[in-house]
Amino acid sequence: MTRVHIVVGLLLFLAGFFLGREWRDRSADIAAGKQEVKQLNSQVQAEQGARALEQTKGQELAQIGAKHEEDRDAAEAVPAAVVADLRAGNLQLRRQWAACETNRVSESAAGAAERDALAELRAKDQGDLVRIGREADDQIRACQAVVRSDRNQPSS
Repeated sequence: MTRVHIVVGLLLFLAGFFLGREWRDRSADIAAGKQEVKQLNSQVQAEQGARALEQTKGQELAQIGAKHEEDRDAAEAVPAAVVADLRAGNLQLRRQWAACETNRVSESAAGAAERDALAELRAKDQGDLVRIGREADDQIRACQAVVRSDRNQPSS
């Protein structure tokens, strides 16, 4: 009977050994799986944060673009308004345009129709110059808004 007890004890010992080993391996697998899940969750959160930032940035840039297009559309009316204000005397250009005045000496010899045409052309050109300046200012404002928007975001 002692031999039977020894064999049974040895079999129980071996069974316990193998069961313990299997339990340890499965526990290690479970711990590794939990760690992997944590890593994947943090990756998903980082990706979602990056997407949210990208969407926010895209919306800001779209707003800047829309504002720039509105400014460009509004600039179309500038030449006509400048010409009208120049004719009405509500607007005067700086003396930098004095070179245009020297042309008036030669205009005195020209006929009235030619003088009117030249005055019209000068007013149109002045309106176009103001429009070009405004468009340049609008472009610079849009570029500066993009740069400010870009600098306000943390770098990835």
